[in-house]
Amino acid sequence: MMVEHERFENFLESIPDGLPEHLAELEIQSIKENVPIIRKGSQHLIRFMLELKKPLNILEVGTATGFSSLFMLEFLDKKAKITTIEKMEERALKAKENFKRFDENRQITLIKGDAIEILDEFVSKGNSYDFIFMDAAKGQYINFFENIKELLLPQGILITDNMLQEGRLLDSRYTVVRRDRTIHARMREYVNVLLKDKDFETMLLEVGDGMAVSIKK
Repeated sequence: MMVEHERFENFLESIPDGLPEHLAELEIQSIKENVPIIRKGSQHLIRFMLELKKPLNILEVGTATGFSSLFMLEFLDKKAKITTIEKMEERALKAKENFKRFDENRQITLIKGDAIEILDEFVSKGNSYDFIFMDAAKGQYINFFENIKELLLPQGILITDNMLQEGRLLDSRYTVVRRDRTIHARMREYVNVLLKDKDFETMLLEVGDGMAVSIKK
């Protein structure tokens, strides 16, 4: 199965995606610097869901250097706003620089800090979003979930990236190296919680490194 998945991803990589020049350059730079960015399959899915939902208030957990925020911006209305959270100082500074250069209408707001604390604050303020993209530390997804659920509006869409952990999610915990067992267990827990939550309709997809698309009922 993973071989077929890799062949499919390679096929998507071979198709010209029409990214604007600044995004194509940022993508290449991120890959060279080993900064994680959304894969081609993930890009196609996110674009499709944005075109379908046409959200106006987007939350992203995990900015990295800003590629995914700028990518989403390409498919949003000029009235749409993106709030994105990044914990790592170096990446946040780079993202801020990229947003200054390429976010002409100042639609993106970057917040630097611990996502758990920031999400708590957002809930206390009564913030709400119609589209949420989670692409942060995978071991923290389960800790983000209750706040994410509270922040997402009814009929809102939650997309969670990196669900497969390069295929390790499918492995038995006994075959996972000891240092990875905690994150493996937390991701398994997150998948179970997401699929069993009656307030969500969720589909798991193999695109990218695995993505979950959840609609809040």
